[in-house]
Amino acid sequence: QVQLAESGGGLVQAGGSLRLSCAASGSIFGINAAGWYRQAPGKQRELVAEMTINGETDYADSVKGRFTISGDNAKNTVYLQMNNLKPEDTAVYYCHARLITTHYWGQGTQVTVSS
Repeated sequence: QVQLAESGGGLVQAGGSLRLSCAASGSIFGINAAGWYRQAPGKQRELVAEMTINGETDYADSVKGRFTISGDNAKNTVYLQMNNLKPEDTAVYYCHARLITTHYWGQGTQVTVSS
């Protein structure tokens, strides 16, 4: 069992920045990827950014050049630096970790970007 705890969401104006943090605890050995998904009302949950254990990263086209995912192994924490935020970035952001056949999710943190 893995527990994921997000923090860092909030309300910002368009063009502003936020940094999300996700701290993992529990049986974290064997996790091979971690990252962030988001879901806006009426929309499907979508991948925002993901990092593998090898350091490879993947970003949604809509956030490339604006968001950066990083990790701190010593703290078992993954971060999402979000710059130049846009109103369309408004969503609940979920921390995510995966093994080959098991997925873990945080409870979500709200990010709201005003016009």
